[in-house]
Amino acid sequence: MTSPALAVTVGDPVGIGPEITAQVLAEFSGRDDQHGIAVADIAVMKRAVEVLGLDVELRTITDWATPSAGEGVIDVFDIGVLGKDLPDWGVVDARAGQAAVTAIEVAAKAAMDQRIAGIVTGPINKEAVWESGSKHLGHTEMLGELTGVTKQDTMFVVENTKTPDHKLQIFFATRHMSLRRAIDALTVDTQVDSIERAHRALQLYGVSAPRLAVAALNPHGGENGAFGDEEIEILRPAVEQVNAAGSFDVAGPIPADSVFHQGLSGRFDGILSQYHDQGHIASKTFDFDGTISVTVGLPILRTSVDHGTAFDIAGQGLADAGTMRSAYRAAIGYAPFVDGIRAEYLPR
Repeated sequence: MTSPALAVTVGDPVGIGPEITAQVLAEFSGRDDQHGIAVADIAVMKRAVEVLGLDVELRTITDWATPSAGEGVIDVFDIGVLGKDLPDWGVVDARAGQAAVTAIEVAAKAAMDQRIAGIVTGPINKEAVWESGSKHLGHTEMLGELTGVTKQDTMFVVENTKTPDHKLQIFFATRHMSLRRAIDALTVDTQVDSIERAHRALQLYGVSAPRLAVAALNPHGGENGAFGDEEIEILRPAVEQVNAAGSFDVAGPIPADSVFHQGLSGRFDGILSQYHDQGHIASKTFDFDGTISVTVGLPILRTSVDHGTAFDIAGQGLADAGTMRSAYRAAIGYAPFVDGIRAEYLPR
């Protein structure tokens, strides 16, 4: 696939999603390595273009296979939810939530039908989504249901300008739970499963011989039990079990205050973080605007911004499109691996 079609769902239409989508698709218009398509009401994209003062043409398409019109044109797959009566910027609104949900449903179906190479998702407002009647906790859960998958992982991708040919991928043994619950959830079996899933994801997303490290949980890696025994009882046995199996090697557990630096320096391709903030703080402190999220385990390619709707600045032309740009660029880079991703994760 030399020119992959990528659907960009703008997220909540009264947040900054439409603005950052318009900025990025305008920048990439005319390039022959991709065809970006905004998934939103056409009126939403018109309003965003006006706010930004962009000199672009908006073209409504109804067929994902429509060729790109070239530089200065943004294609829009009009979802027809809001019409011309748009909610106000920066306000939680059930209609806006429904538009966000519909865009995700439309794009996911196109990806499952192999009409597009992947999806790039803008930020949603969970409260607006819930007011629309949806019970989903967020994008990941929604996409899981739409694709028939019950187990998904988050993979952060961090690009390092000091080593431009190297990207660091960060995985999470636990995600949205309290720190106490996250620690209690760690077992040898779950750790082995997380290691194996992370290693396989690195392969599927283009790393032929992945170098994976496991982050320690406790300060200084526990100091041989002085600061905690999870490394002794859980993490080290899991690493030893994986290495003894012989299919691949994994390093660790390595103290968290050094393993992310080592990864960014090029020693590792991936790092398994033990809990949500451990990996988030490391990646976002290094490059908040450049860190993007990939949902691993779906039979479709999905990259995403990793920030919120920023209602306080929505509609003012102030939004920084850096993370959307990185997410879109990542989708282009991962598009050649879509067939392998689909074959691995499509429910059987």
